Amino acid sequence: MNSKKWLTIFGVLMIVSMIVPLLAACGPTEEPQVEPTKAQVEPTKAAEPTKAQVEPTKAAEPTEVTEPVVMHLNLGTEPPTLDPALATDTTSVDCDENLFLGLTGFDAKTDEVVPELALDWTVSADGTVYTFNLRDDAYWIRYDPATETFEQVRPVTAYDVEYGIQRTVRPETASDYAYVLYIIKGAMDINITEIPTDTYDIADLGVRALDDYTIEIELENPAGFFPAIASMWVARPMPKEAIDEYGDQWTEPGQIMTNGPYALAEWTHDSHMTMVKNPYYYAADNVQIDVIDLVMIVEASTAFAMYENGELDSVGVPLDDMDRVKADPVLSQELYIAPDACTYYYGFTTDKAPFDDVHVRRAFSLAMDRQGLIDNVLKGGQLPANSFACAGIFGNVASDPTVGVWSDPAAAREELATAGYPDGAGFPAITLMHNTSEGHAKIAQAIQQMWQETLGIVVNVENQEWAVYLDTISKDTPVEEMPHVWRMGWCADYPDQNNWVHEVFNPEAGANRPRISVDDPQVGEQVARFIELTWAASKEQDPDTRAEMYREAEQLLVWDIAAIAPIYFYTTVNVTKPYLQRNFITVGGADWFNWTITK
Repeated sequence: MNSKKWLTIFGVLMIVSMIVPLLAACGPTEEPQVEPTKAQVEPTKAAEPTKAQVEPTKAAEPTEVTEPVVMHLNLGTEPPTLDPALATDTTSVDCDENLFLGLTGFDAKTDEVVPELALDWTVSADGTVYTFNLRDDAYWIRYDPATETFEQVRPVTAYDVEYGIQRTVRPETASDYAYVLYIIKGAMDINITEIPTDTYDIADLGVRALDDYTIEIELENPAGFFPAIASMWVARPMPKEAIDEYGDQWTEPGQIMTNGPYALAEWTHDSHMTMVKNPYYYAADNVQIDVIDLVMIVEASTAFAMYENGELDSVGVPLDDMDRVKADPVLSQELYIAPDACTYYYGFTTDKAPFDDVHVRRAFSLAMDRQGLIDNVLKGGQLPANSFACAGIFGNVASDPTVGVWSDPAAAREELATAGYPDGAGFPAITLMHNTSEGHAKIAQAIQQMWQETLGIVVNVENQEWAVYLDTISKDTPVEEMPHVWRMGWCADYPDQNNWVHEVFNPEAGANRPRISVDDPQVGEQVARFIELTWAASKEQDPDTRAEMYREAEQLLVWDIAAIAPIYFYTTVNVTKPYLQRNFITVGGADWFNWTITK
């Protein structure tokens, strides 16, 4: 992108000059877009004009200014969606984090929940009703790529929050991440309604705009982690008029309405995206980078070459380049390695033979040499994963030698023999699938070899482009079209096990890609216990009791049920140019609006 193109954008006159100070307050890899739904066209109170709404203003007149500050990053893939109700993957969430405001956010240094669209909030004595008081200087804006101007449409109100949460929960929207809102009263019952055979009343949802700047949210039970859930993209205000007008195309440039630090200026699908600083953002004076130029380079080696050529400002380090980077006098000084709140794992399709046998699943998990993979392939200081949740998550059992699954080749062979395949005899060829990535391919090749050497079986490795892959491994995909084993990662939306074992794997409340079921003739009782535990833990108020529940749930997940094979706990392995001052968040989406460039 020619940065000179943006010379006239950033002289826009600010209508709002005063920024309301944030007040102290008490107290998240993924699916394709869907067709327009009834939920997107039915009139709701959010569509009614309120006293806080204003007439659209004329686009501000551009003026000549100095060269804009431009940051160049690699998204790594095409974002499956920019629709907050439909986003489930980190790529989409990173984009949404910079385009849309949440009720709350996270402090980049402490991971503590902080105000964002909400100035503050209170909670009822019984812990079930949260009342958020919203700022009155946040605006919906639309950027016109043709004229390179901004339109300030109207204020963001509590009715937009009400509409956004309702839209996510409505079954017609088909939000694969709606389950994170099941803590809200009525959300689960509404979301699991069979459409069109059954009916529901959206008024049963515990979300009410009390006035233009006050939103009340009632929970099913007390949940001290709810202010963190309030930060998530699926709970963000959404622009009903844009969704009504453009349907599933409402997120395209020139049509999308946003309210965050940046606006969408360009989106050439499968190629690149451009965001520009929003002059009507209430904290615009604190946003230093004017333009974010985002490419979509899948090959890590190509992206790294662009970094070395000065075309990208920050990038992950390819596995093949780790030794060279560590030894290079310049690159080693730009290298950053630190723990990240993410876990890399392989999931098993538990209703597809031969992985419908728990002993087969255990065998494949035990046969992985996790430390060898880290030492010889990853080389980024990762830790072997014995469980799902990593360190830093409340209720985790990471690295506890008495819990979870650990590498043990002899035990792996015993489990396979118990399943009826001694030394792999008679075991059919299986498919291991991952999304297209050089790094994922190298990991798959290494584990493929481990399984062949330890278990004596044949593994075919396949890959698919990200959005297609996410659709393939959905729990709704016909079992005959599912791979036997598939890779996935999970990063914290908020630092509590409710966001991990419960929201990811509980068949009644989570994504449940492994398809665990109480009807499983082998482990149905264990699945029932897992469901019982994670529901109970989400309601339990005593932290010690909650932690013990999650300890048992982890053991059930990775050993008794063996739904997944945890492989390693992530580290961030990144190189960044010295002129870019950035952070490395561990929860939520990337906050590019907090980064700065000095050169």
